[in-house]
Amino acid sequence: MQNRIIYILLLITSVISYGQVNLTVTPDKTTYNGKDVVNLSIVLEISGSENNPQTKLRLPDFSKFNLIGTGSVNNAFMDPETNTVVSQSVTRLALEPKQKGKLKIGSFLITINNKIYKTEPFEIFVKDLDKKTATAANTSKDVFLNMEIEDRDIYQDQPTVAVLKVYSRNMDNFRKVRNLRLPDQENMDVYPISFAKSEIDPSDNGSMASQILAVFMVFPNEAGFVEVPGVSASLNSYAHKEKLISNKVKINVRKLPEGSPDCFKNAVGNFNVSVANISKEKIEVKKPMNVLVKITGEGNLKSMELPKIAASPDYEVFAPKITSRVLVGTEGMKGEVLANYLVIPKKAGEITIKTEHFAFFDPSNKEYVDLGEQSLAVNAFSHDQILESRTTVEKVNEYTNTFLETVNTPVLKTTSLKVKEKSKFHWNILFTNFAILLVLFLAYLGFKTWQRKNRSVTETATLKPVGSVEETEREIRESQKMDINDYFSYLENLKDNSDYGNFFQTFDELDREVKKQYGQGSGADFSSVLEHEQGTAVAEEYRNLIQRIQIEKYAPVKSKEAIDELLTMIVNLYSQISK
Repeated sequence: MQNRIIYILLLITSVISYGQVNLTVTPDKTTYNGKDVVNLSIVLEISGSENNPQTKLRLPDFSKFNLIGTGSVNNAFMDPETNTVVSQSVTRLALEPKQKGKLKIGSFLITINNKIYKTEPFEIFVKDLDKKTATAANTSKDVFLNMEIEDRDIYQDQPTVAVLKVYSRNMDNFRKVRNLRLPDQENMDVYPISFAKSEIDPSDNGSMASQILAVFMVFPNEAGFVEVPGVSASLNSYAHKEKLISNKVKINVRKLPEGSPDCFKNAVGNFNVSVANISKEKIEVKKPMNVLVKITGEGNLKSMELPKIAASPDYEVFAPKITSRVLVGTEGMKGEVLANYLVIPKKAGEITIKTEHFAFFDPSNKEYVDLGEQSLAVNAFSHDQILESRTTVEKVNEYTNTFLETVNTPVLKTTSLKVKEKSKFHWNILFTNFAILLVLFLAYLGFKTWQRKNRSVTETATLKPVGSVEETEREIRESQKMDINDYFSYLENLKDNSDYGNFFQTFDELDREVKKQYGQGSGADFSSVLEHEQGTAVAEEYRNLIQRIQIEKYAPVKSKEAIDELLTMIVNLYSQISK
């Protein structure tokens, strides 16, 4: 009886051990400093070959962390005691805390044989969090740059916003930082959002003040750990010129999920596609028509591959003209891209113009969206049908235009003006023509002599007594003085017409004219003269304006609001310094 009980217990134990699933998570420690990285080890053990995972390991909410690293390893072995196969999967996660205090890490989930297994949630404690860890090595310098990227866990071709700040113990250094150069790297696209300097924060990093210099957007186009290069700038002073380089930032670029549609290229965001006929006339066979494909939405509009018009035996398609109206802001890249195609119908009747299938990945919902193909139905007419459909007035107008274009209708009877050939040479005509030319030449000489005498009499009558050198110089300056309001009016017109190239060229002419009033050439000498004659505040305002002009002049995307603000600064300053 006792042996039977032992046998039953052993049988129950073997059944329990067979097909057992263990899921555990272990942190490397429970208390972390602000610079420490939280390392988690997730171990999944499955005993028995009948247990197969139905889902991947699902992670908890990591909104309070930056996922900066991940890795996994799988192995299997035979348990000699139970004679069962044990498969083991170990996953390592590296997290960077975004805030201090107690942080909760939720449950990891996995579904095996229609049963959900999960770990118990736990808490870790993070001491004082140093948000400026990247600037810790630079605190010994008097002035340095720091680049901050809040969202470091993004998808491929998904944007993230970077903010560049300058830190200094001496606030006078903020105006000396110039010539910003944004990162330039093959595995990412960088678009500036704003180069407007913010207000100075006097206590952003302990004893150091800070100021935002630039905000820009980064689009990584490859998955993995991508390092955003540092932003460079120059620190210009009267004594020397120093180069500043900000810190580098690593971001985790997640690969797009599997199961993408065949028509998916690289569009990440949220888009809509429409197609329309923009030709005003009736569509005629073998005559070109304009078809507009419009892509609107938010995402990587400038780098995505646009849907094309599909080829068809019913029409012929030519390469499009691409026009973009895109705004880059802190909320993302929004706007529309227009592709204007030239399409020539090959047959009469109803024709359907279709675009290629288009799909995009929506990072907010983490899913692919297939918009399919967009179609445009048009009715093409033959040349005879076009003629039959025209009204009597249209036919008369067309006949008149054709007549005027093809038939030569002389207004004058030119045959009467023809010179008839003579059998002999007339010397009288030659002498007459020579006499006429001689009279005209003598009349011209007499007129020039009279004009010269008249000018000398006028100058003698209006001659004034010679004054002092100072009075003469003042009269010359007043006679050569420009009307600066004309420049302001012209700049206003160029701004309204969005002719920014001529806008900056006209400003350069205005700047040269004002410098001539002071007898100066280079910008450095002119700022020194302004500081001597107008004061330090005016000279500093001139330096800031010239720097702002250079930034806006070479910015790839020009904002109308920024140009308005720039024109206001030009009018206020040059009205003050113009003599």
